Amino acid sequence: MHLTLYRKYRPSNFNEVAGEEDIIKTIKNSLRENRMAHAYLFAGPRGVGKTTTARLIAKGLNCLTKGITDDPCDACDNCLAVNEGSFVDMIEIDAASNRGIDEIRQLKDKINYRPVRGRKKVYIIDEAHMLTKEAFNALLKTLEEPPSHVLFILATTEPDKILPTIISRCQRYDFKPISFEDTRVRLLEIGKSEGIEVDDASLNLIYEKAGGSMRDAISIFEKLVSSCYGESITVGKTQRILGVIPEKQIMEFLKIIREGDSHRGIKFLDNLWNNSVNIESFFRDIAKMSKELMTKGELTPEEGMPIIGAVYDVITKFKYEEDKRLLGYVILHKLSEETILPKILYREQKANYIPEVRESDSKEVIEKVVPDSEIRVTIDDVKRSWNEAVKRAKNEKITIAALLAEAFPTKVLDGTLYVGFYPENRFSRDKMEEIQYSGIFLNSMRELTHPALKIEYEIVGEKSKKTEAGKSFSDKIIEFFDGELI
Repeated sequence: MHLTLYRKYRPSNFNEVAGEEDIIKTIKNSLRENRMAHAYLFAGPRGVGKTTTARLIAKGLNCLTKGITDDPCDACDNCLAVNEGSFVDMIEIDAASNRGIDEIRQLKDKINYRPVRGRKKVYIIDEAHMLTKEAFNALLKTLEEPPSHVLFILATTEPDKILPTIISRCQRYDFKPISFEDTRVRLLEIGKSEGIEVDDASLNLIYEKAGGSMRDAISIFEKLVSSCYGESITVGKTQRILGVIPEKQIMEFLKIIREGDSHRGIKFLDNLWNNSVNIESFFRDIAKMSKELMTKGELTPEEGMPIIGAVYDVITKFKYEEDKRLLGYVILHKLSEETILPKILYREQKANYIPEVRESDSKEVIEKVVPDSEIRVTIDDVKRSWNEAVKRAKNEKITIAALLAEAFPTKVLDGTLYVGFYPENRFSRDKMEEIQYSGIFLNSMRELTHPALKIEYEIVGEKSKKTEAGKSFSDKIIEFFDGELI
């Protein structure tokens, strides 16, 4: 019968366990000195060695050759039986399937019987958090004072769901995700034993997909071995088999985000969908790539963090949506609306400038410095142009009109127009300071007044029901939507 690689290469002694050096050292010391606790709680993510360590404890307690030891012989009948999962005094219970009070009562009835072949009966309760509250309560007294020949090991991925009264009766160890280096070394060892060559880039992808789980990493590796039978494993093959989007395509999409080209972005996502690419996985790769680019300094935190935040926020909200293209569209829209794009159309400097925009995909800006003294704009000029500037900006981005509904020009000083907001409109002021809004309105106002005008947004005055123009907020909203009050 064929054994999967993760079972074939499961650690047979404590020295083969990857990672968790401190936990393994403590357990080995306890075995060596015969000072084992009566109950343990192993907590941590899946596939990091919780159940494997529990089985090694059972082996160390029941080795026939060396007695109670931290280095079992791995050759006696008891050690071999533990390896095969057939040792009668090692009882593994799946709490997900045996979670009720009746199963725990049966366990309590049986623990008084002495071990059949070993020194200790070891009960390993996997996914212990799945036990019902009644089952936990039935287990309390047994965990507190078990027979001397019994040892309990509870393994869980969700320790927060286990009753504090249970945790207090156990010696707790928290297992962490396996590091990349430990995973890499182990996979290379397996590859060498199996006669398989694998490149470092593939190992990195395997680790990313496994998420720190050694069992998952070995399972993924076995999938690659089966697909590349008789061939070396390269990053190209790994990307194809695991459905990983090549870095070139990810960078292409990041460029689309940078340029704010939503139509092109939608076509890109549709092409991925038509080629059977997992859209959700693609965006997770986008988030990881953004993290790596920020680490390298190729993407600023102002650019990268909104991308990562938008990806995981939308994935969480749309986790039950079957058509993942919709998820992609929402992320694309969210990034277009919220991200501070690096292709800034209007860069504010201490000196003023006249932008001459030429038609091109990149919309580059040519700057000409203009002295403040040449910017001759008065507050009256601004007031005469205000409504038209808001209208033009609204045509570019409709939400700007709503944000400016309660705003009003206050003064023009040294070539800078100051736009006021009342304290209750602080949110609108903050949004107008974002480049995707401020750039559009600045351009509209410059077209009507002076091409080197600057704009500052400020909080002024006290709470008021009327704007300077005499219109109430409700009047402004009705005007914005071209509606009428019914």
